[in-house]
Amino acid sequence: MAVRKAVAVLKGSSPDVAGTVVLTQENDGLTHVHVKISGLTPGKHGFHVHEFGDTTNGCMSTGPHFNPHGKVHGAPDAEVRHAGDLGNVTAGPDGKVEVTITDKQIPLSGPLSIIGRAFVVHEGVDDLGKGGHELSVTTGNAGGRLACGVVGLSPAL
Repeated sequence: MAVRKAVAVLKGSSPDVAGTVVLTQENDGLTHVHVKISGLTPGKHGFHVHEFGDTTNGCMSTGPHFNPHGKVHGAPDAEVRHAGDLGNVTAGPDGKVEVTITDKQIPLSGPLSIIGRAFVVHEGVDDLGKGGHELSVTTGNAGGRLACGVVGLSPAL
């Protein structure tokens, strides 16, 4: 049984927003994404895998959502979606998120691996492609980028 593990440390322009994303994948199965973020405003925030692991210009240089199949933006459970569309994470009244997401389109190995790409948490709610705004089909109209982190391999469990 091969278990792969990866980590992204989230940092933002505000020192208040920070977190970690720990990923595990067993064999070629689903990827489990364990998210811990603090310093957010209470409520929903868009959460995506972006194409590039480049943070030279902060989170802006991470590029668009990871979309190797050229689809429009959608919900994580939608048939048509970017591979990096993970929907929203919800911060409690204390501004903290702690959640596990399971997904089949963000593997840790192979040609579509997300190693070297970046996670981004956004200011606003991801409308899952259904908001009717011109940005709904590309970004979910989730607003600015609060924090991001590059996905790197970690020692196996």
